[in-house]
Amino acid sequence: MLRRGPQRAPWLDRTLSFWQVTTTGVGIVIGAGIYVLIGEAAQEAGAALWIGFLLAAVLSALTGLSYAELAGMFPSAGAEYEYVRRAYNEFLGFIVGWMMIAANIIAAGAVSIGFGHYARHFFDVDRRVASLALLVVLTMIVASGIRRSIWLSVALAALQVGGLLMVIIAGAPHIGDRSLVEGGSIGGVLAASALVFFAFIGFDEVATLAEETHDAARVIPRALLLALGISAGLYVLVGIATVSVVPASALAGSERPLALVIAHDWGGRATDIVAFIALASTTNTALLVLTTSSRLIFGMARTGALPRVLASLGERAHAPWRAAVAAFCVAAGFALVGEIGLVAAVTDFAVYIIFIAVNVALITLRFRMPDARRSFTVPLAIRGLPVLPVLGILTVALMLVFLAPSAWWLGFAVMCLGLVVWVALHGFTLSRAQAVE
Repeated sequence: MLRRGPQRAPWLDRTLSFWQVTTTGVGIVIGAGIYVLIGEAAQEAGAALWIGFLLAAVLSALTGLSYAELAGMFPSAGAEYEYVRRAYNEFLGFIVGWMMIAANIIAAGAVSIGFGHYARHFFDVDRRVASLALLVVLTMIVASGIRRSIWLSVALAALQVGGLLMVIIAGAPHIGDRSLVEGGSIGGVLAASALVFFAFIGFDEVATLAEETHDAARVIPRALLLALGISAGLYVLVGIATVSVVPASALAGSERPLALVIAHDWGGRATDIVAFIALASTTNTALLVLTTSSRLIFGMARTGALPRVLASLGERAHAPWRAAVAAFCVAAGFALVGEIGLVAAVTDFAVYIIFIAVNVALITLRFRMPDARRSFTVPLAIRGLPVLPVLGILTVALMLVFLAPSAWWLGFAVMCLGLVVWVALHGFTLSRAQAVE
C-alpha cells in the first residue's frame, strides 16, 4: 500500500493574482518557436497559414477546457498527477505526473539550447556554456520564491508580446495588399494546424500554480482560458500581418521569417531585434518550465509518490528548492547533449499522452463524481458524456500520427523508466486515491 503522510503539510503560500497567472500563461505559450513556425506553416498552407493558427487554437481549446474544469475541482501543484489519481489510482497518476515532469525538464534543456544559439548572435560564447549558465541562474530564481519568478516572467512576457505587436503594427497598413488565402488548400491548412499546434503547448502549466494563487478554484480556470485566448489572437494577427507584407514563398524559404516583416520598419536592425526577443522568449520559457516542474515534483513528493525529501520548502522563500535543484540537474544533462531535435521530440510525445489522459480523466470524473463542486464546467454533454473532451482526445490522437517514429520510441522509453522508478519506490501496488476533500 502506498504510504501517505499528512495531506495538508507542507503547502505553498498563496500570493499570485489573476493577472499574474494570466500573464504567466501567455508568456509560456508564446515562445521563440513562433519565429520559426511561421515559415514552416507558410510552406504548408501558403498565405492561408493564419487559418492554420486559428484551427490549432480551436483544437487546443478542446483540451484547455478540460484543464479548466479539473483545475477548478483540484487546485493542486500536482496538477495532472492529481487529476488522474483522483479518476483512477496512484499508479496511473504517477505515470502521468512522471511524463509531465519529464516533458517540462526536457523542454527546459531544449529551450536552453535555443538560448545558447541566440546568445551567440551577440556574444562569442560556447553554446553549452550559455545554456548551462541560463539554467543555473533561473534555478536560483525559482528557488528564491514564486514572487521573483513571476515578476521576471511578467517582464519577459511583455517583451515577447511586444515583439509580436511590432510584427502586427508593421503589417497592419498592408492588409489587403495580398491575398490571405493564396496558395492555400484544405490539406495544407490541416498540415499547418498540426504543425503550429506545438506553438500552443504550455497553457496546461498554468494549473501547477494553483496552490500559489488566491481563490485558485475560480482564478486558475479563467486565467488558463484567457491566456490561451490572448495567445491565439496574437498568433492569428501575426499570421495575417506577415503574409500581407511578405509573400508566402519568401516566408517559407527564410530561417528568420518574422525578421523580414520587421525589416519593413526597422531595416537592417530587424535581425538583432528578433534575436533579442528570442533571447527573452527562451529565457521566459525555461524559467516557467523549471518553475512548473519544481511544483509538480513537490506536489507528488508531498503525497509520497516521489521521495518526500523533494517536498522540502525553504524556510525564508517557502519555495520547493530541492525539487528545483533536481529539475536543474536533469535539464542540464539534456542541455549538454545538445541535440535539440531529439529532446523536443520526447517533449511533444509526452505532452500529447498527457493531454489524452487529462481528457479521459475529466470524462471519468463526470460519472464517478457527478456532484463534486466545479467552479467551471465544460459545456455540451450528451446523456452525461461531455462531447468536447472526446473531440479533444481525437484531436490529440491525430497529432500523435504526425510525430516521427523516434519520438514514439523515446517517449515510451521515458514512460518505461517511470515504471521502473514506481516499482523501486512502491512495488507493484495500485492504490486508490483518497476521496474528494
